[in-house]
Amino acid sequence: MLSNFLKAKLHMASVTQAELWYDGSCAIDADLLALSGMREFEQIDIYNVTNGERFTTYIIVAEAGSGIISINGAAARKCQVGDRIIIATYGQFSETEAAEHKPKLVYLNQDNSVERSTN
Repeated sequence: MLSNFLKAKLHMASVTQAELWYDGSCAIDADLLALSGMREFEQIDIYNVTNGERFTTYIIVAEAGSGIISINGAAARKCQVGDRIIIATYGQFSETEAAEHKPKLVYLNQDNSVERSTN
């Protein structure tokens, strides 16, 4: 049996853009993706700490070093520039894999620079 576990998280990211008239997705700085192990087109859940909204979308890559976190398409109605969000991705693990698994956690400052990370 496989169970779902947290794979990676960008904690307290700041929304830098909200683009309503865009094919949906969330653009994330390529450096943050590399550090977290998240990948382009991977499904993500976004939890808006500022207003309580929760939704699912997928990742597209933004320019490395840009600090961009852009909420695009219909999801732009759920976030405003400056909102603090948590971006999480999950994986399915066997009991053996789950026993060894540790999620990659990346804690961000308000400017989306890295405060600290695990693993």
